[in-house]
Amino acid sequence: MQPLSLAVMAFLFYLGAASWQGLALARRVPPRDMLVRALALFGLLCHLPLAATLLARGDSLLPGLSTSAVLVGALAVLVLLLVSLFKPVLNIATGLLPLAGLSLLLAAGLPSPERATGMTPGIALHALSSALAFALLAIAAVQAVLLGIQNQALRHHHIRGVVQSLPPLTTMERILFEMIWAGMILLTLSIVSGFLFVDDMFAQHLAHKSILSLAAWVIFATLLFSHHRLGWRGMRAVRWTLGGCLVLLLAYFGSKFVLEIVLDRG
Repeated sequence: MQPLSLAVMAFLFYLGAASWQGLALARRVPPRDMLVRALALFGLLCHLPLAATLLARGDSLLPGLSTSAVLVGALAVLVLLLVSLFKPVLNIATGLLPLAGLSLLLAAGLPSPERATGMTPGIALHALSSALAFALLAIAAVQAVLLGIQNQALRHHHIRGVVQSLPPLTTMERILFEMIWAGMILLTLSIVSGFLFVDDMFAQHLAHKSILSLAAWVIFATLLFSHHRLGWRGMRAVRWTLGGCLVLLLAYFGSKFVLEIVLDRG
C-alpha cells in the first residue's frame, strides 16, 4: 500500500478515536475505552509500517525531520495505549491522536534525506532515547493542558461537563509528575549518550539542538525540584511543563526543519 494511503488511514482511525474520547469527555456519549483503544491501535498498525520503511530506507547519522515526526508520533501513541491500561490517561488521546495523525500526513510529503554514514549502536541509543523522551513529554504536555482546564474550572466553581469526566485533581497532578520523571530519565539518557557517541554535540548543525535540549532539561529539573521542595503545583506546574515541552519541540524539530526545509541541507 502507498505511504500516503497508510498515512490517511492512520489519520482517520486516530481522528475517530480522538473524536469519541472528546465527546465522552464532554459527556455527549458514554465512555468506550475499548473502542477508543481499538481505533487508536488500528491507526498505529497503519502508522508503524511507515516508521519502519523510513528507518530502513535512511542511512543517516541521525533521523531526519520526516523520520523523526513519524517515529515520535508512533512511540507517543504506543506509550499512551500501554499506560492507559494502568493509569486513567486515555483522555490525553483527545489531543494527542490528531497531532500524531497530522504529523504523519505532513511527514508523508517531506523529503527523507540520506547520508553515507551508518547508524552505530550508540547513535541508535541516542536517537531512540531522544524520541522516547519527546514522546513521553509530549503526552505530559497534553496532560498539563487538561490539568490546566480542570484547575481553572474548579477555581471558578464550574464542576459540570469536562471536569466531571476527569480523574480527581490530585490524581491528574500525580500522573503528570510521573510522566515528567519518566521523560526526564530518558532525556538525561539522550543527552549523556549524545555526548558519548556523537562526535561533536556542538557542531554547527547540532549546536541548537544540544543547547535547547540542555535548556529543556534545566526547566524540567527545576520543576521537579521545586515540586518536591517548594510544593509547586497547579497552574505553575502546567506553565513550566508546557514551557519545557515547547523548548524541547524547538530542540527536536526546529533545527531539523531549518536545516532540511528552509536551508535544504539534507
